[in-house]
Amino acid sequence: METVLNTAYSIIPFVPDQAAQVTAFWRESFNAVIGIEPVHSFESQAYFLTEILPQRYSLFVAVDHAIGKPIAFIAFSESDISQLYVDIRFQGKGLGSALLNLAIEQASGSLKLRTFEINESARRFYEKRGFVAIGGDSDNEEGLPDILYEWTRA
Repeated sequence: METVLNTAYSIIPFVPDQAAQVTAFWRESFNAVIGIEPVHSFESQAYFLTEILPQRYSLFVAVDHAIGKPIAFIAFSESDISQLYVDIRFQGKGLGSALLNLAIEQASGSLKLRTFEINESARRFYEKRGFVAIGGDSDNEEGLPDILYEWTRA
């Protein structure tokens, strides 16, 4: 499956050869927004991306045609979104929306996801797209408050 966003980007299934590039911008984006280093090493996070996430989730990347590298990714199932990150240099270009729409198209009727309470830009992003806060806790590896969101097909 390949969905062309425009002449500059394509959304394609993730392949393990992209793991280092995806892990690098994932970690950088996380640090920029949350303000802390990821709790896992680069190698551990790359392993999670290539070996653990694909067992339960579909993974897709947005690839920039000019540089030939992934610049955003999503991991989702028909009921939840585990990860959605856009390289900080490419935010605000519709990549997050395009990846989110892919998950929504394949959803069973609703989607749940979590985002850190401190991540106000992600909260605005999801709320603008119809996600509603339904709970939250601090039961994550970082020990930070998060918000559980749900989107339901109308």
